[in-house]
Order: sequence, then structure tokens, then C-alpha cells
Amino acid sequence: MGKEIYDAKKDPQFQNGYIDIDEMRIRTLEDGRQLSFRYMHGGFEGTPVRFSFCFPGKKDYYGRFYQYLSPFPGPEEELASLPVTGIDNKVSFCLTHGAYYVESNMGSEAVFTNSDDKTMTHRSSAATAEFSRVKAQKVYGYVHRPYGYVYGGSGGGYRTTACIENTNTFDGAVPYVIGSPYAIPNCQTTRAHAERLLRGRIKQIIDAVDAGGSQDPYKGLTAEEAEALREATLFGYPLKSWFASADLNDGALPVLLPGIKGMDPGYFEDFWSVPGYLGADANSSAVRDRICMDTQITDIHLPREEAAYEGERGVDTRNGVNDAWKKMIRTEQKDTEPWLELENVPVPKEGHDLYLKGCVCTVLSDGEEYRMQAGRIEENRVFFTEGFGTDPIGETLKALKTGDKIHLDNSDYIAVQTYHRHQVPTPDYKGWDQFRDSNGNPIYPQRPVLAGPVFTGNGPGCEQNGKIQGKIIIVAALMDEQAYPWQADWYRRKVASVHGGDETEICRLWYFDNALHDDVTASVDELHATTYMGGLKQALIDLAAWVEKGIEPLPSSRYTVDGGHIMIPEDASSRGGLQPVAQLEANGGKCAHVKVGEEVHFTVKGEVPDGAGSLTYVEWSFEGEQDFPEKGEWKLENQGKRGTAKAVHRYAEPGTYFGVVRIKSERSGDRTAP
Repeated sequence: MGKEIYDAKKDPQFQNGYIDIDEMRIRTLEDGRQLSFRYMHGGFEGTPVRFSFCFPGKKDYYGRFYQYLSPFPGPEEELASLPVTGIDNKVSFCLTHGAYYVESNMGSEAVFTNSDDKTMTHRSSAATAEFSRVKAQKVYGYVHRPYGYVYGGSGGGYRTTACIENTNTFDGAVPYVIGSPYAIPNCQTTRAHAERLLRGRIKQIIDAVDAGGSQDPYKGLTAEEAEALREATLFGYPLKSWFASADLNDGALPVLLPGIKGMDPGYFEDFWSVPGYLGADANSSAVRDRICMDTQITDIHLPREEAAYEGERGVDTRNGVNDAWKKMIRTEQKDTEPWLELENVPVPKEGHDLYLKGCVCTVLSDGEEYRMQAGRIEENRVFFTEGFGTDPIGETLKALKTGDKIHLDNSDYIAVQTYHRHQVPTPDYKGWDQFRDSNGNPIYPQRPVLAGPVFTGNGPGCEQNGKIQGKIIIVAALMDEQAYPWQADWYRRKVASVHGGDETEICRLWYFDNALHDDVTASVDELHATTYMGGLKQALIDLAAWVEKGIEPLPSSRYTVDGGHIMIPEDASSRGGLQPVAQLEANGGKCAHVKVGEEVHFTVKGEVPDGAGSLTYVEWSFEGEQDFPEKGEWKLENQGKRGTAKAVHRYAEPGTYFGVVRIKSERSGDRTAP
């Protein structure tokens, strides 16, 4: 028997939809134009499901909708995209591309999903889509079935695949920067472990893999450090992404830690005592960096009274792949910092700095327990920072008193960083080959539960099976530091495996080079990374043309898989996909040595993959400017598919400089297109 496909139209739970807001609104586009649209807000009676619809005018409507699924559902999530302006404005993209916009809270009354029914995500999303079709017929005054396309990234990518695999509602989907069933928490733990071991070496790793570097990131590392870098690299963490680790931000790992501990509490004891676990080795980095001590409070400093920071007034718009999880972390902002002075504080081992990541300070005062996250230590003073599952800093310090006992502990946070070693799945997950012996058996003790499928199942309610019920275009980033790039290939192969070994009639996968996980146009560092967002929007457009008109999208990117790495050709014609490729030289080479004031001649050759469009813009940053102030002009050939641009720059001060070029293309070569 085949699997049962969910039909929202027959689900008694979602038969009574309602609208509580129905009004005309104005949307201002990035170029200043104003669009009128009809806004509706509502839900389903007897359920926590809430949704928003944004309908364009009749002349701008082409009979379709796009439905965005955020990484984490939650209260008011159906409103999160509405205040967003500028080029990342999802609503405006829909209104200007013949579609109405759909978003819901996916039936959750709390951040990170609170429903015991794990199918609620895809069932409520499908029901919302079907109800939007009913309202669209009334808005536009004729009977029709609007084409429906669902999309989302990271955690929203899991939810997107759940919708396209398990419901009959959607005609197509664009999941982006997606994980496999074993992505969580293993992508986060591998990165955190490497960052802990390499926290003093990150700058030299960045320099080694950057332009003009040695291209040997292992040079100068100790054996322990080299092993940590190799482990993360073999697992799929892209070497070019190390610049994004400079802030030592472990992403959502603090949010995931309580779930891992609840699922497998014995691990956090075994880690420090059972042979085969890193913490059981008295000479290991885990033992060296561990903080586990008791002391007492000798002084309390409270800043002057201020209202606790609650974020911007109104709806929390953080619903992207890199910031949705931050809604779960309590934050405060004060003009002056609070601190505790302690009788004793932890001290670093000789030759190493103090590792305070994940160090929780627990105080028992008058029978009440309080938890705060240590941020830094200066002399005998502990300063605090935001943390998941911790108490409000200001309120907590008011409740404490001198003489209270306090326990400082980062044991759990260090332990979780090698959890992936004890989570070896089936052989088709090549990132774990380094943890298997020559017979394919795990070399480390294994836990009784594999956490990945539990986490992915708790989100969308099902594990990816590849049995899609429409057409799909996958968008992936080759510098993805959160959902390693090989996982997009894993899902493409999963789709192929259940469709006779050939997915080309229903699936595409486009990789984007020099792009991180984040789904905003402005990168955290424009000199190292670009965005895949233009490609994501083009994928939504091409998906609609594929479904509605039978116009096939460009073939999948051409690449090879080497363990945990995705390898792509250097030139655009061989690489395929959508993204243009740039090759830059300074004075005819990758590196130029010049005197102060001497001219440096830069030449860039640009190429667009076949069928992907034409080159439009070329812009330069010569001395670290993030806004690329120098604009150039292409000398184009082959109808704009290839081009050459030149620039000259003089450096007034001695130093090492990185010349950076950014090029752009557009499907029809239109320089006015966003």
C-alpha cells in the first residue's frame, strides 16, 4: 500500500475558517512605488491556527499564491513578515509576481511548537492554503483553483518538504538551506567542538584559506587542533566559512541542549566517566576547559533601575533561518552591566584561556533556584549575558544576597559538543565515515537513541522520504555553516531513489557559491559572502512557470560529492545552475606586490551559466568598503553571457589589501530589475 496523502478539505478539524480582519492596505516598494492590496487575517474555530493573506489587485493576479513557512512556528508568526520592508520584503515579491501571500502560525501557541500533534505543521499549513483558495475566489470574483507553492528554509525547509510530501494541497515547493534527518543537533555540535578547540587559531585559519593565503589551514596547528579542524571539515563544515566563526556564535545549540538532555540524560554522566567519551580522558581538552565549582557571593552590583528590554514594539519579525530561534532566548539591555563578585572564580589552565561558553551560574537563595549565563569574568566579578532557559538577570540579582552559595558549570555544554561521535547512522551518511572502523562499525560508544530523527520529527512531524506530490526546486548554499551543503544532495538523491532513480522530471537542485545559511540579502560580511536570495526568488518564479506552463527550469547544478564536501567546477558553463562566476586578477595574477601610490590593474572575467541570463552590474571594493563604492562597466560578448571589466586603483598606505569584485546577472539582462 502507498502512503496516505493528507487532504485538508476532508479534515473536520479545519472546516470552520473565519476572517476577523478584512481591509485594504498600501505596500511601499523599494523603488518608492505604492501598491494597494487586500489584507485578511483569521483562523480556524476551535484551534490555535491563525493566518494572514495578502491579495494583489485583480490586474496583477495570475492565479497563484506563495506560502512561506518559518523555521519555528509560534504565536503571531502569521504577522512576522508584514512589517518587513526593502528587498527582503516577501509580501511585495508576491504582489509584484502575480501571487497572493500566505503565512500562518502553523497551529502553535508557543515558540518552537507546543502541539503534541506533530502533524499539525503540515496539516494546518495545507488547511490554511485551501481556505485561502476559497477566499481568493471571492476576492477575484470567479471560480478557479489557484496554483499553490510552499517554501521555507532551514527548519522551515523541513516543514516545506513535509507539506509537499504528505499533502495534496501544493503544486510545488522550494525548500532551501535544508538539513537531513540527522542535521540536528550534529551540524551544531561539530561546529561548536571545532570552535572551542580552535578559538585561538581562527584568524590564522581564515588567513590561510583566503585569497593569497597558503591554502593550508592546518599549518601551525597542534595535533589536537588539527584533529578538531579535520573532524569538522570531513563532516561538511566548509573551510571558506571559518570567517563566520570569528564571533564563536554556536547558533541554535543552546536552544537544542535541553532537548538532548531530556532525551538522553545518561549521556551527560557517561561523558565524564566512561572510557570512549572525550570527557573521561583526564588529559583531554574537555577536562581542561571544564568549569565545575562551588563558591559564594561576596558582593552584588545592580545597575540603576531601567525597564527590561523587550525588543521593538509590535510584532517580532525574526522569522528567518538564522534568527527565528533567537525568539526563545530571554534578552535584557541595561545602560550599565550587572555583576556578582564571588569569593573564588575559575582560572584557566596554564597556556590556555578560560572557556566560559555555556557556563551556567546556579544560585539557591531562600529556597528558590536561579540560573544565569556567565558572559565574562574580570578579577573576581562575573558579568552575565543572555541565555536560553535562564532567569532575567536584573530580577534575579535583586533576589540574591551576599553569602548565597553559587555553582558555576559548563560541563553539559562541553559534553554536548561531541555528541555526534556517538550518533553514527546508516552508511549513506558519509560525514560519519570518520567515526567508523574498517568494517563499518562505530569506533566510539553509541547512545541508545539517534537524536536527529527525533528532532526532525518533532518539528514537521515526519522524516523526509522523497515522495513529493508536486515539483520541487532545492536552493542550497555552498558556505552553509549551519546546514552543511551535502544535505541538499542527500535529499535530491532521496527524491531520485523513490522515483525510479531519475528525479529530473520533478526536481532541481541549485547550489550557490560564497553564500552562507542566512536568508537576508545583506550578508554579515559582504567582502566574504554574497546572498542566495536572488536565486531563491528566481526559483519561485521558475517553479511557477514549470508547473503552470511546462517551461522546464535550468538543470541542477553540476557537482561531485567528496565525503562531506560538495565540489563544483570553476567555470560557469561547466557548473550550471543560476549563479554567475567571477575570476579576478590583480596585475595579471592572484597576488600583486606594489609600492605605495603605484597603479594596480584589476581585471574580472564574468560568465553566466547557459540560459541563466546576462551580466548586468560589476562593482568593486578595494580597501575593505562593504558597500562596493566603485562601479564598473562590462565589455560584453555572447549576448551578455560573458564579459570583461577593468579597474585601476592606487593604495596610499602600506599594508595587505584584498581587492573584491561583486558581479550581478539577471534573467533577461534587465538592469532595472530588483
